[in-house]
Amino acid sequence: MTVRAIEHVGLTVPDLEAATTFFEDAFGAQKIYDMIDRPLSGPAIENGLGVPPGATIGAIRMLRLGHGPNLELFTYSGVEQRSPALPSDFGLQHFCVYVDDIDAAAARLEKAGATLLSTPSDLPGGDAGEGNRYVYARTPWGSTVELVTYPSPQAYEATTTLRRWRPEES
Repeated sequence: MTVRAIEHVGLTVPDLEAATTFFEDAFGAQKIYDMIDRPLSGPAIENGLGVPPGATIGAIRMLRLGHGPNLELFTYSGVEQRSPALPSDFGLQHFCVYVDDIDAAAARLEKAGATLLSTPSDLPGGDAGEGNRYVYARTPWGSTVELVTYPSPQAYEATTTLRRWRPEES
C-alpha cells in the first residue's frame, strides 16, 4: 500500500454559493463539479457517514484549490448543527493553505470576508527559519483556516532526515 497525500478536505458550510464565492475570492478556488443532483438522506447516509437520524445532504460541491488537496463542500439540513470546531476542540479543527506571499494572501483572505486572528508571524520551534511565517483566520461561517509559508529550511531539518511534504512550485 502506498499513501500519496491528502486528496480532499470536506467542509460543511451553511450556504454553498456563499462558501464557493469565499473560496474563489480568498484562494482562487475553481468549481469543478456538483456531486449530487438531488438531496440524499435515509439510513444509508445516516449509518455510512455517522450523522444523526433525519440528516439530509442538500449539496456536495468539489473545488480545486491550487496544487494541493481539493475542497469538498457539503450542506446539510434536517438536524441541529453546532458551531464549527475551534482549535482547542477535539477532532479536525483547521486546514492550512501554503502560499508564497503570506501578506498578500492574508489581505486577500480578509477582503474575501475572513477575520484574521493576528497578523502574519514568524513560525516557532521546529518550523522556524528565515521568512517562515503563519497566520490563522476564521471564515465567514466560523471555520478556522491557516496560511503558511516556509521558503527557508525549517529548524527540525537539523534533527532528522525525514521531511514534511511541501507543495511543488508550478
